[in-house]
Amino acid sequence: MYMGKVIGSIVSTQKNESLVGRKLMIVQEVDYTGSPRQRQEVAADTVGAGIGEYVLYVRGAGARNSQDNLDPHEDVMDAAIVGIIDSFDM
Repeated sequence: MYMGKVIGSIVSTQKNESLVGRKLMIVQEVDYTGSPRQRQEVAADTVGAGIGEYVLYVRGAGARNSQDNLDPHEDVMDAAIVGIIDSFDM
């Protein structure tokens, strides 16, 4: 699981069928202080996150298994937002 900040969204009218109906967000990876790291990627939003929010996201099989009603063998999703971070406590 990784921490990130939603910095934008993607609009794609032509896409694989497994992505239809999913909100695609641009996520900037962050460290434990909320400071940005180099990596940015597109993640499917499964929790209703908005731009500017800090989120938890998963990659690979974790992303494909984040939706109970989908077949992970037919899903092309490689990153998914699975939680919204309320605070960083150290």
